[in-house]
Amino acid sequence: MRSVITVTTIIVNVLSMIGLIVGVLLHSGRGGGLSDMFGGGGAAALGSASAERNLSRITTVLALVWLLTVTALGILLSQ
Repeated sequence: MRSVITVTTIIVNVLSMIGLIVGVLLHSGRGGGLSDMFGGGGAAALGSASAERNLSRITTVLALVWLLTVTALGILLSQ
């Protein structure tokens, strides 16, 4: 049972890490970032400010999930 929890936690950790990397890369910085590549239809439908705000929320949630899974893995693997 413990190995199933550990494997599940590792899978969630890796998925949140990949999502976090993608989310950070999509943020527009001073020069626009990679989010300019996906401009046009998506940005026009949601609005630029709304899309950026939602992206920030999603990135924050993914960062919290990653932090919690790293902590859980530290506890699971230390015992």
